[in-house]
Amino acid sequence: MKIMKVADLYIRVSTDEQADKGYSQRDQEDRLKRYCSSNNISIGQIIYEDHSAKSFNRPGWIRLLTTLKKKSCKTNLILFTKWDRFSRNAGDAYQMISILSKLGIEIQAVEQPLDLSIPENKMMLAIYLAAPEVENDRRALNVFYGMRRARKEGRVMGKAPFGYANKSFENGQKYIALQEPEASAMKWAFNEIAKGILACNQIREELNKSTSKKISRTSFHIAIRNPVYYGKVFLGKHKDEDACLVEGQHEPLISEELFHRVQDVLDGKKRKERPNTKILSDENFPLRGFLTCPKCGNNITGSASKGRKNRYYYYHCNATCGFRHRAEIVNRIFEDGLKQLEMKEPAKRILKKMFLDNYEKYIKTPKNERKSILNEIDKLNARLSVARNKLLSEIIDDEEYLEIRKECREKIEKLEAQFKEEPEAKVNIPKLIEQALEILTNIWKLYSEGGIAVKRAIIGSIFPEKLEFDGKEYRTTRMNSIAHYIFQIKSGLPQNENRRNDKTNHFSCYVDPQGFEPQLMVPKTRVLPLHHGSVLFWWCKFTIFFFTGKNLP
Repeated sequence: MKIMKVADLYIRVSTDEQADKGYSQRDQEDRLKRYCSSNNISIGQIIYEDHSAKSFNRPGWIRLLTTLKKKSCKTNLILFTKWDRFSRNAGDAYQMISILSKLGIEIQAVEQPLDLSIPENKMMLAIYLAAPEVENDRRALNVFYGMRRARKEGRVMGKAPFGYANKSFENGQKYIALQEPEASAMKWAFNEIAKGILACNQIREELNKSTSKKISRTSFHIAIRNPVYYGKVFLGKHKDEDACLVEGQHEPLISEELFHRVQDVLDGKKRKERPNTKILSDENFPLRGFLTCPKCGNNITGSASKGRKNRYYYYHCNATCGFRHRAEIVNRIFEDGLKQLEMKEPAKRILKKMFLDNYEKYIKTPKNERKSILNEIDKLNARLSVARNKLLSEIIDDEEYLEIRKECREKIEKLEAQFKEEPEAKVNIPKLIEQALEILTNIWKLYSEGGIAVKRAIIGSIFPEKLEFDGKEYRTTRMNSIAHYIFQIKSGLPQNENRRNDKTNHFSCYVDPQGFEPQLMVPKTRVLPLHHGSVLFWWCKFTIFFFTGKNLP
């Protein structure tokens, strides 16, 4: 008795073949059903596929193969219209034919029938399978060279990066153009990264708040490395051609100089005067990233433990050394230490006078600078007059005089150009000094009332190196010079007045970088040494700029 064949119909189209004549799913299904009807073949399941045949990693085929491996499966034949519907990769096709053959399943293309039991037919099968693979490879090669030629011309291929939008000219040619508000937000992000203060992810989160279109962390890190933003298109290495950057046809978002500054920050080449730590959004851990473990030397992190009613926050070491302290205690001891930087009015008046003295000493006012330029021009005119007298007295020849004249004239022209420049706008120095000193002498108040960004900025500016906390006090290898001298004043004056100092200094000891016993962080003296007035001036200048955004001339 002849066993009736049961066939599963495999119908596949790819995206670029949907509209091609003879490749539609309905047309393939109709042909396969007519073939089964005329050959007395029973139809099992019908599999519809819309994936490329470059490999067998297709959802529909995977489901079909899983069903065929079951013992209850009655299918003994798989039908498709042509061999390129089955596969466009000869190697994968032979491997899959071997797998199906072991399962006792025959495969057949109804419009290109082959009896694979005849050895000679395998040559024809190789042609049927190789032809679509060659077609795919040629199409891919043409696309590759076309896209490479477009990149050489400065065109950005594919999806436009964040801040740009894909557009088309009337002739159909594609290009990218700036898109607001994403473009302005991305420009702001580049400027913030170049400052080296905020972490990249912090900047990304702020960027996402200002735009409706969001960018993921991975996409953001790829974007800030993309030369497209400063008007260049990357052309990869191919055969004998080296990788290079070509001038793009699109409008740049930022300058090349800004882009390279951002890359220096990302690569860690741009050194900062404070530890390279992240700005975190958790208000409970302002010191995270600034602390090192006193036992193993690793960085201290922070996390919360969930209790029955509340959450409890801890600073702890990731190693197995056992360092763990309540965050509220660690933060409170640090704030108590900052209170020692508070100064009274008499000390503020001394600092203000010292600052003004150093301002007059180290900064050239526009008036003095213009006066200096006039004096220099007079000196050059006098030198030129002397050279002229020597020429008349035949002390020097014509060639020497002309050389001196040319040199003097060039210098005079440059000085006159500087003199004609408009002086900078006047800055209200007393007001800025008051602001700087108010901040400088009330660090604890600013710290306690500020947000997480302000707190971490203060920590980083006072302690350029990492802090080590042993459970009672902080230790560091180096402290900011001004905080160092304020500690001198605060520790020296009470000792001079009462002959003793009972106050505990929470930042009292160095961590010796060579591993020696800790030493006293600051010597106790009565007043700030006058020769350090310039240090105070530059620190006040930095303080003014950091907290007010205004710079001294």
